[in-house]
Amino acid sequence: MGRMRSLLIPGVDKKLLVKDATKALPELSRRRFIASGASLGALTLLTGCNVSDGFSAEEMLRQISKFNDGVQAWMFNPDVLAPTFPESAITKPFPFNAYYELDEAPEIDGKTWKLEVRGLVDNKKPWTLEQLYQLPQVKQVTRHICVEGWSAIGSWTGTPLRDFLKLVGADTRARYVWFQCADKDGYNSPLDMATALHPQTQMTFKFGDEILPRAYGFPMKIRVPTKLGFKNPKYVISMEVTNDYKGGYWEDQGYNSFSGS
Repeated sequence: MGRMRSLLIPGVDKKLLVKDATKALPELSRRRFIASGASLGALTLLTGCNVSDGFSAEEMLRQISKFNDGVQAWMFNPDVLAPTFPESAITKPFPFNAYYELDEAPEIDGKTWKLEVRGLVDNKKPWTLEQLYQLPQVKQVTRHICVEGWSAIGSWTGTPLRDFLKLVGADTRARYVWFQCADKDGYNSPLDMATALHPQTQMTFKFGDEILPRAYGFPMKIRVPTKLGFKNPKYVISMEVTNDYKGGYWEDQGYNSFSGS
């Protein structure tokens, strides 16, 4: 391994640099980083990068995030299932969670809604909700883990995403399945293909044996029990199989794209 160049520009205040860098972290990550003893050495060790005139704290954090994503992806085992629970363990009431209030949640007409399918797939026809309801469905009682530090157990019923991807002839060698949603500000999020093919990753149509309510993502959400909650997009209107990393609503604000739970 070659020697690393000098990490500091003359006159740089190390404490101020770390403080600036931690401001760019999401709240939970910021707390964890500070609790672990935030230091310039920790930042440079994680990134392997040098501090220079053109090097910002935000760039350092982006490289930490990229490093973190790579490690989590390497550690991910597609054969390991997230814990499941008895229905008696379901959280009641199950919380509504979004970056807006419930009365601002999308109101979608299920009779006219269609799921658009794009990208590296053989069959790009749109799917109506009734057509999706005809697909084989399974139930799972799993825990939703929020990046803010709380969790809740819910009952979700729907079609395994991997079965749908097979049905539409998706190229599962591609890197991502990217979801676009009807939320305000155009919520979107990518899912790495290994997670998309995980047996518990689900196109969800029901919550608690009832049609998925507006609060939880009607007409369809993607339930991913191996990921943090923000990687479970609601009010989905399209999916695209792609090799291009298109970013995401929270990912573009500094959250790790992999974000395993």
